[in-house]
Amino acid sequence: MDLANAVPWGRSLKEYQAMFGLSDDDLNKKILGCGDGPASFNVEATERGCQVVSCDPVYQFQVDEIRRRIDEVYPEIMTKMRQDADKYIWRSLSSVEHLGEVRMNAMSGFLADFDAGCQQGRYVSASLPSLPFSDFEFDLALCSHYLFLYSDHVDRANHLASIRELCRVAPEVRVFPVVSLDGEVSKHLDQVMTALSADGVDVSLQPVSYRFQKGATEMLVAKPV
Repeated sequence: MDLANAVPWGRSLKEYQAMFGLSDDDLNKKILGCGDGPASFNVEATERGCQVVSCDPVYQFQVDEIRRRIDEVYPEIMTKMRQDADKYIWRSLSSVEHLGEVRMNAMSGFLADFDAGCQQGRYVSASLPSLPFSDFEFDLALCSHYLFLYSDHVDRANHLASIRELCRVAPEVRVFPVVSLDGEVSKHLDQVMTALSADGVDVSLQPVSYRFQKGATEMLVAKPV
């Protein structure tokens, strides 16, 4: 991974709860967050006594390198968000400026926790579709804002291999969103779901309460049986 190509953008525990419909019972499970990047989900959940491991290729870099990259791309992301503001629902996040504040708070929490989290094994440098974990090492695997969102950059075979790998390491997988960057349902979704069903995986779409990107109202839930 080339850090110069990374676009760090972190989300909070509150957002993860809404994106993935996480109940208190879910938070008592051993959770893998795949592609978490600089989210504060891990540190906030850990502070609540949860067992969370996050994996992302950006974790191969030092905290100061990640911090510099965040500072480099933040103005560019904010400019893009202002240009595309009509693609989003400004309710829980009331404005582009409010979004920036929430994201920076989340990323600051991540940066403050990163070195300690690495030492404790809570941040693991890894990327789909090959993860360095044992079969069913986790109770629940989450994948936020990677699969389906980047459908023009990640092909269908990679989507399928990635979800199969998540199903290998956890008996329940949740992926959000299932729309691509244009707000339309991913062109890969139907065929990926069909292939997973043929594998014997119980796969479904379930509504979530999170509302930000227009059209992003559901998560994919996969349960290998």
